Amino acid sequence: MRVVYAGTPEFAVPALEALLQTSHEVVAVYTQPDRPAGRGRRLRPGPVKQKALEYGLPVEQPATLRDDAALERLRALAPDLMVVAAYGLILPREVLPIPRLGCVNLHASLLPRWRGAAPIQRALLAGDRETGITLMRMAEGLDTGDMLRKTRCPIGAEDTAGTLHDTLARQGAELLVSALDDLAAGRLGGEPQDPQQVTYAEKLHKAEAVLDWQLAAAALDRRIRAFNPWPVAQTRWRGEPLRLWMSTVAPQAHADAPPGTVVAEGPEGIDVATGDGVLRVTRLQLPGGRPLTAREFLNGRSLQGERLGDES
Repeated sequence: MRVVYAGTPEFAVPALEALLQTSHEVVAVYTQPDRPAGRGRRLRPGPVKQKALEYGLPVEQPATLRDDAALERLRALAPDLMVVAAYGLILPREVLPIPRLGCVNLHASLLPRWRGAAPIQRALLAGDRETGITLMRMAEGLDTGDMLRKTRCPIGAEDTAGTLHDTLARQGAELLVSALDDLAAGRLGGEPQDPQQVTYAEKLHKAEAVLDWQLAAAALDRRIRAFNPWPVAQTRWRGEPLRLWMSTVAPQAHADAPPGTVVAEGPEGIDVATGDGVLRVTRLQLPGGRPLTAREFLNGRSLQGERLGDES
């Protein structure tokens, strides 16, 4: 097949690399325009563009796919299939019929659960026990198309958005390769999504990362892991922001202290009272510093008895 690949961030790199190892031809890579980054705000290409250039692939970076010039350029490529993974631009309906075999998308959830922008983080926040990748045929609407194939991934007690991202990116690459020949032969039938099972994964906002110690320890632990590596959960300590990277629910069931109070500390972690249970913080970071283990953080300082949060 002549394949057009569309993706932008690191998540989409493994699938592109896997596609390039098959007998199918990648005739172009579509990716978002370069964005300003770093202190100098210089334009920086995304990970997919960088990988495409490594392989000498033609790169297209239209700001939109809605104008006639972009549509004509895509038609001129005469693709059999368009594969999309975290592209970041919505494909207008005019694009969908251009490839002979249509457009397919690798989505990081078990559809119809968690349609939308942040499926990995929302699965963690909700306490889901598993997630996965769905290969779907693209249709009008947000992640509404028929499901072609799925792969499942358990969510472990120590998984973060970062670890799941990497696992699902690899699984997505494997899933795509396993489906390509069936797609080429027209053997892959689609399963409609059950509208009764639909949930939406809204985009993350930095404000969500500020912890409310009135919540239960289990909920706070999920938030810390869901916001690692971005935007990173935070609270306040002695008037300064304190970023929390990793945690677990402490063995003790409760603490006789107001939520946010540090009730114990040691090499294994810093125990904080919550609205229900005790949260053990195991990795944290002060402004201008690097993330530290609890043992490193407590070297020369103590939080025992102090209260974290807006009241501190």
